Amino acid sequence: MKKTVVLDGYTLNPGDLSWDGFEKLAPIEVYDRTEPERIVERARGAEFVLTNKTPLSAETLALLPELRYIGVLATGYNVVDVQAARGRGIPVCNIPTYGTSSVAQHTFALILELTLNVRMHSDAARAGEWSSCRDWCFWKSPLFELDGKTLGIVGFGRIGRRVAEVGNAFGMRILAQDSVQVNPPPYDRFRFAELDELLSESDVVSLHCPLFPETKGLMNTARLRRMKRTAFLINTSRGPLIVDQDLADALNSGVIGGAAVDVLSVEPPAADNPLLTARNCLVTPHIAWAAKEARARLMDLAVENLAAFLNGRPQNVVNPSP
Repeated sequence: MKKTVVLDGYTLNPGDLSWDGFEKLAPIEVYDRTEPERIVERARGAEFVLTNKTPLSAETLALLPELRYIGVLATGYNVVDVQAARGRGIPVCNIPTYGTSSVAQHTFALILELTLNVRMHSDAARAGEWSSCRDWCFWKSPLFELDGKTLGIVGFGRIGRRVAEVGNAFGMRILAQDSVQVNPPPYDRFRFAELDELLSESDVVSLHCPLFPETKGLMNTARLRRMKRTAFLINTSRGPLIVDQDLADALNSGVIGGAAVDVLSVEPPAADNPLLTARNCLVTPHIAWAAKEARARLMDLAVENLAAFLNGRPQNVVNPSP
């Protein structure tokens, strides 16, 4: 009998969405979380396995002879040994397009917090500092307008382009770096640039590129020193794009003005990750993707992926047969 097992469903659906779409395709067992030692026990007998971050190694796959399909409930699929799966004829299907609006919105939430320190000023007012102020207003940090500033976007795919649209609406000049420089957007304050030029000219640098061997550690000490001392660095893409210690050192020594990251090189981070205590550094716990609307799209697309496989037309396959 066909069966679907979800190994770690809580992150996608903590209770505000429904698994009914999968239930219509095959009986489903959903586990909130699965420890590595229990993966085989729980996935045994299932033809379809869904995972978000629970690893499926070659050794694990070898112990699951009934497995026919792996659905990754995310865009990144490094948790699966895709080559081992391909050797078994098992397609691995991811969700590439669900979070564009959510990630772009979170990117600008981070940018606006760095430029205006909204929460700090609200906390000060609530603590009585405004009530006791001799003047009719006050501010505790420099305040910056985005209009006229330069936004550098590293990686100009769907999310990078949406971030550029928002930046343009704020009146920002847009520089974009990408290995494929095609279809420039129609607004006047845009051009493609090489990375070094982008870093040296931008007031805000936002990372939206995938994690490849050549992009791992992209933002290291040398590249951070190419940025303006007043510039902000944003990362809502992949944690290992930044060398955590190098960024912390740059922040603490004033090499750049500030940073905001939604991702870190290791997640969850160790308690002593240097960015958790770095000067003027915002850290959010990998939530840029997690607006309910984005998670609902992810769920629907994951159902569509499995349905397409069952209909003999698998889609979003990351390990196609040669």
